[in-house]
Amino acid sequence: MDKAARTRCSARLAALAWLAVLVLSAPPCRTQEKKPGLEYQVSVSAISIAVTVQGKDGRYINDLTQEDFTVYENESKQSISYFQHDFEAPLSLTILLDVSGSMGLQDKLKDSREALRDFVSGLLRPQDEVSLLVFADGEVEVAAPFSSDKTLCLAELAKAEAYGQTALNDAVAVSPEFANRGKNEKRAILLITDGIENDSQASVDQAVEIARRVDVPIFTVGYKIPLSEEFLRKYKKTSTLTSAGIVSALERFSRATGGRLQVATDPRELAAAFREIKRELGHQYIIGYTSYKSPKNEYRRIRVITTNKKHKVRTREGY
Repeated sequence: MDKAARTRCSARLAALAWLAVLVLSAPPCRTQEKKPGLEYQVSVSAISIAVTVQGKDGRYINDLTQEDFTVYENESKQSISYFQHDFEAPLSLTILLDVSGSMGLQDKLKDSREALRDFVSGLLRPQDEVSLLVFADGEVEVAAPFSSDKTLCLAELAKAEAYGQTALNDAVAVSPEFANRGKNEKRAILLITDGIENDSQASVDQAVEIARRVDVPIFTVGYKIPLSEEFLRKYKKTSTLTSAGIVSALERFSRATGGRLQVATDPRELAAAFREIKRELGHQYIIGYTSYKSPKNEYRRIRVITTNKKHKVRTREGY
């Protein structure tokens, strides 16, 4: 890929990750309330969450109304102010593709390019917009900005080549802020990686802390995750780089943001994972509410339930 032709999302992810913390911690709207003898500030935020509901058999539940949902923030019940569930709603999808050196082995990048080509050209609809971010060697680059015209995205996919080390945590920390710029209400990140991490400034905890503050679920596909300790030894930066550690980190990225992890070991499973992710995105509910919080209360936990206790409800953990 011609790196000079790309628009840079980050020259150095550590600096942008820190910037993301500052930006995302700032309340979008702040009002000041006064009481006799007491003065304090309360930030008012419009919170939007993507919610997936499944039955015990894994079947998506699509006939729920606003009255079927209850939203809690820090275990305090919230009043739902917005509700949408539309199969035909357009999607703003950000593809976050690992192009580091390890993806060049075992045809991982080649298979990913081909599966993504079929996904973008065959499953995304004309009204859906897509962007392509690629990451390696401590940089995330915007190979193709958001557009409903898939031509540039497909062209850049075809040119993607593997090089350098993997700053996976840094990429996860930075990409949600970019993905949130999509014009459609329904947004998601599709992360494709083998999970090897050896070049990040941010830890898994720090990446999760930043990513979960933005309402963009991360759907992760771990492709040909290394199972051989001998193979991993070449890439180790810390002792946590094990097959189990890789799966745990990828699971955390998805679970914290309301997405999910799928693991694929061959091209057929990879294509099936993409199809299932696209299918799930069509079944999402978008729920909004207004949050009031004081500066002292930094992290807010989110919990969503339905009137049917057997339902499995998935959304982001908090912000």
